Amino acid sequence: MKNNRFIYKSVAVLMLAGVGFGAVSCSNSNLEDVQNTGTFDESTYFQNEEQSFSGLVATYDMLRKYSGGFENMVTFFNGASDDFYSGGGNSSDGAGIQGFSNYSINPVIMPASYWKDYYQGIAKANILLEKIPAATMNDQTRNRFIAEAKVLRSLYYFELLRVFKNIPLILKPIKYNDDYYNIPQAKPEDVYTQIEGDILASIADLPISIDPNNKSQIGRLTQGSARAILGKIYLYDKKYSLAAAQFEMVNGTPGGTSQYGYKLVDNFASLWVVDNKFTTESILEVMHTNGSNADWGFWGTGKDEGNSVNQMVGIVSYGKVTLPPPAINDAPSIHKGWGFNPVTDDLFNFMQGDPRLNATIFNAKVLVQEGKVTYSPGFRDTGYFLNKYLPRTTDETTLPGAIELNFRQNYIAIRLADTYLMEAEALGGSGARAQALLDAVRSRVGLTSVPVSMQAIKDERRRELAGEGHRWFDLVRWGDAPAKLGSRGFTSGKNEILPIPFNELTNTALKQNPGY
Repeated sequence: MKNNRFIYKSVAVLMLAGVGFGAVSCSNSNLEDVQNTGTFDESTYFQNEEQSFSGLVATYDMLRKYSGGFENMVTFFNGASDDFYSGGGNSSDGAGIQGFSNYSINPVIMPASYWKDYYQGIAKANILLEKIPAATMNDQTRNRFIAEAKVLRSLYYFELLRVFKNIPLILKPIKYNDDYYNIPQAKPEDVYTQIEGDILASIADLPISIDPNNKSQIGRLTQGSARAILGKIYLYDKKYSLAAAQFEMVNGTPGGTSQYGYKLVDNFASLWVVDNKFTTESILEVMHTNGSNADWGFWGTGKDEGNSVNQMVGIVSYGKVTLPPPAINDAPSIHKGWGFNPVTDDLFNFMQGDPRLNATIFNAKVLVQEGKVTYSPGFRDTGYFLNKYLPRTTDETTLPGAIELNFRQNYIAIRLADTYLMEAEALGGSGARAQALLDAVRSRVGLTSVPVSMQAIKDERRRELAGEGHRWFDLVRWGDAPAKLGSRGFTSGKNEILPIPFNELTNTALKQNPGY
């Protein structure tokens, strides 16, 4: 019997994808506000700019895989790194995240969404790329839409490469009469070549920058964000000189304002203020809002627009103790969460003396010792929590929908300090420019210069980007994962990539990744 859940059935996939290519209302022309209002007839849709834009919005929506839904990438990959444990209520709270954290992950418990969701985004982009050339709109808009679709498709393929490595390369819509069950996996180098070429060909058709006050444009790709994505892809593809060249155009003079308007913000802690969105440091930012009124019935389907990381890393049963007068309890008011991603003692100790410590890690242990707060320890509790995304009670939604599912903090997928350090890495951790890039990141938080080296860059990335979902990928890219994660069960030659979900293999040409 054929596997009816197989991802390549693009039309069926799109109908199940949440905010898909439905008949949408674009009255606000805003990526954040476009709402799904029903299904559509593909043969008669995408005839004009408005319809094409609604499809483009749906393609952008897949970016929320980073930080939306229970199976978001941030908490999943944090939990498998040396900086965090899986956490949660107990050792069986989310089989996938628990299995990844202790490296017992297998094809059955591997969350299918990491395969399915990105291929849904790719399918949406493929339909757009097929339909837009015949749609009624001016050529400048048409070329921009095509460029955005190609860069998004390339980004989604990149995430599939990082997670699974051995994946099919699909560049056109798959019809019902196509032999989608026999599409083979492509060579990883061929996928890299395709997506790198697509981005290079698209950059000129994107705007140089977007006014952060223009709500109709905010969040869309620019030349700068496309170059940052391309530089990151080159870095993982070990094309270091090409990566450095792209990053240099993005970064400009270290510590200054680049040609695309990027600049490090003065206050590191301000990056995590919920309503401080699209700062000068933001290069690729995933939008979240409470406007979708997300509720349990459609959480994680694509229709919900809240940031799930906030609820997941929140502290279980957190409460402030009422102190006898005249004492004042100055502990923060924090929304009760689910206890995922407790910080390891290793990261807490590593960050001692660093000015970014308090903005990164919330020390509940000391507040309990001081008699100011109480909470219920979750699985692998250390008393330390990820402060960057810790939900405050002031951030709770006042609109309809579940409070837990409607936090509005954006997730910055790529920011300038990240690209500074990736450029320094691409430069081999040596030379005057690599030194200046490292110094700029440290100077922003008041730290003095240290001699640049690969180890210095690795240490700086760990401190600067802690909890943002990058650490596991960094360790794998550097070849450091076996040493850092061996005590967790990481096996060299196997766990650098994840198993393809079981249901994607049945009756198909796909082959499981080695070791699984």
